Amino acid sequence: MTEETPGFEEKPDVPSGATPDDAEPKAAPQEGAAPAGDGSAAADAGLVAQLDQVRTALNERTADVQRLQAEYQNYRRRVERDRITVKEIAIANLLTELLPVLDDIGRAREHGELVGGFKSVAESLETVAAKMGLQQFGKEGEPFDPTIHEALMHSYAPDVTETTCVAILQPGYRIGERTIRPARVAVAEPQPGAQTVKGEGAEESAATADDKESGGPDEG
Repeated sequence: MTEETPGFEEKPDVPSGATPDDAEPKAAPQEGAAPAGDGSAAADAGLVAQLDQVRTALNERTADVQRLQAEYQNYRRRVERDRITVKEIAIANLLTELLPVLDDIGRAREHGELVGGFKSVAESLETVAAKMGLQQFGKEGEPFDPTIHEALMHSYAPDVTETTCVAILQPGYRIGERTIRPARVAVAEPQPGAQTVKGEGAEESAATADDKESGGPDEG
């Protein structure tokens, strides 16, 4: 009898050129395992969801940036508008303080006293005031406008058809469309009843013309 050596088992013969792994039977695929295609689809769905979240966040940040830009533009416009307003107020205050000096220069010119060095200084001051936007207004013969004229004297005149400025006591001044001092004037209105008298005279003239055309009044 042949004695078997304990601990050693006989292995099946392996053909030449074959690896030991080929001799072992392959394990059957487990039941219920997900196909490779299903895992790829789930991964794609996750990426699409993440991409949507990123797009939503990007749109929100873009809207925030646009809102901040609009607020900044509005702020710049307000600052520029306020700066112009403050500048106009400062210029108006300065020129208002110079109006009495300009009035004195005007009176000196009317009396022929604007001569020599005083004339040069006065003209330079008027030029600077004009460059700063100061405009003088108010002329004799123009219609009275209560928004730009201040009537200090009142009278009646037969040669006017409406309330008219017949004398400029103090010229008015404006900066652009803003009046800083109205023109102080003397006004004249049409004579009361002048239109009635004129109307009666016209009627009498018309009656005389009719009499002449008819050969005069009938004799009794």
